[in-house]
Amino acid sequence: MGKGTPSFGKQHTKTHTLCRRCGNRAFHRQHKTCAQCGYPAAKLRSYEWGQKAKRRKTTGTGRMRYLKNVSRRFKNGFRENTTAVKRVKKTTTE
Repeated sequence: MGKGTPSFGKQHTKTHTLCRRCGNRAFHRQHKTCAQCGYPAAKLRSYEWGQKAKRRKTTGTGRMRYLKNVSRRFKNGFRENTTAVKRVKKTTTE
């Protein structure tokens, strides 16, 4: 059998499957590691030679459901369990 067309006919198994952490089809079934995020490693896979990849995955590329409120709360001193002081409308007497 040659290394060309006949060999390519044997490619009917999947090397990578879905990763449960990043959702990419990059989890190697035999190595049991994700080529995208490095799962099951505790830290996310990222390298300095992949600056663009880092930019795509960094903080601020998603919804930031919690983090987007932190700066506002910091500005107000992280107030909790307080109610706003009622402001009374001034009546004009003419």
